[in-house]
Amino acid sequence: MSMNAPPQPQPGRTAALVVYGLYLLSIPSAAVFALFGVILALVSRDGASAFARSHLDDQIRIWMIAFWWSVGLLLLALVGWILSVVLVGFLLVWLAGLLALGVYIWFTIKSFLGLLALLDNRVR
Repeated sequence: MSMNAPPQPQPGRTAALVVYGLYLLSIPSAAVFALFGVILALVSRDGASAFARSHLDDQIRIWMIAFWWSVGLLLLALVGWILSVVLVGFLLVWLAGLLALGVYIWFTIKSFLGLLALLDNRVR
């Protein structure tokens, strides 16, 4: 038995591969590709095999976490901008920007690791 056997065609595997590609291209596209990716993941879940479904579910989970963190950090930045009149706000804006950078880096690393797992035929 060969360890390097080609992956068996599985429904939803191509969609998962495309979503990972869109996620990795989301930073230069200002997250527009990530939105397209999560829509594709949501649409492709129904007919997917269990293997592909695990990747698609993980992709949706990653996007939802990044989305809600971004919304919260945007609100923190808005509060900081309003409070910049009192000079405390600059610290909040700086903190929100630093945490947003962390969310973007986390999103990219999780997407890359998911892509590697998909190419290595490991479930997520």
